[in-house]
Amino acid sequence: MPRSPSAQHILDCALNLADTCGWERLHLFEVANELGVGLDAIAKHYKQKDDLVEAWFDRADQALLERGKGSDLPALNAEKRLEELLIAWLGALAPHRSVTGQMLLYKLEPGHFHLQVLGLLRVSRTVQWWREAAQRETLHLCRIAEESLLTGAYLRTFIHWLRHPMEDEADLRALLRHQLRCGPLVFLLRR
Repeated sequence: MPRSPSAQHILDCALNLADTCGWERLHLFEVANELGVGLDAIAKHYKQKDDLVEAWFDRADQALLERGKGSDLPALNAEKRLEELLIAWLGALAPHRSVTGQMLLYKLEPGHFHLQVLGLLRVSRTVQWWREAAQRETLHLCRIAEESLLTGAYLRTFIHWLRHPMEDEADLRALLRHQLRCGPLVFLLRR
């Protein structure tokens, strides 16, 4: 009897298979077959295919939080802390960049309203962790404005990253710095 795979092992297997066939064509029974287990071993950790997407983005959030522990971070200004953290988040997704984009398109398909709502919650959660790891202390209306503006910077940077896989990190960092220095966000980050 094969040993039941861990949630991480299942996710890694699914991502590797999706690199070959694409996210849309990936089936959980194929993941189970690849691991030599039944679907019940997959269901033990993931109730549906989209739970793998959430786990993938959780892994990126964890990389952001790990970078937030860096001893160099407190000495950096707010802009630079935010830059370092988002680059760590994107770096965690980089090994499966194409599949990551396919996952988002899957969520945006008409009829996937439940996945779209979860996607909005995911964006909000990631931005919250991004702010926390950057040790942002703004309150009330300033916090609300900062969250809204950071959400825009996060989404624009993420979409750009997905659409330009050959761009080097220095150019991506320059784009992100520009996002963080635009309009009222620069004022909030310097408070």
